[in-house]
Amino acid sequence: MSSITDLVDRVERLLVRHEELKRTNTLLEQQVQALTLERDSLRSRLAAARGRIDALLDRLPVEAADLLEGSDGSEATDSRKTGA
Repeated sequence: MSSITDLVDRVERLLVRHEELKRTNTLLEQQVQALTLERDSLRSRLAAARGRIDALLDRLPVEAADLLEGSDGSEATDSRKTGA
């Protein structure tokens, strides 16, 4: 009889452990989902920031050229350049 009682105890412990693992697994799945959403949000923010930086970098040469050239695209008349 003791072997059956031992077996019943072991099965009950296994069932309890199984329930604990199911709860733990559910919590871990929720954490994975939350972290996945956070990662996706951060990737999106990073892509937007890269886009803004690229746009700023694209503007830099144009603004530098505008400083060196007149607004109509011809070189600005600067007395230091012409020697006048």
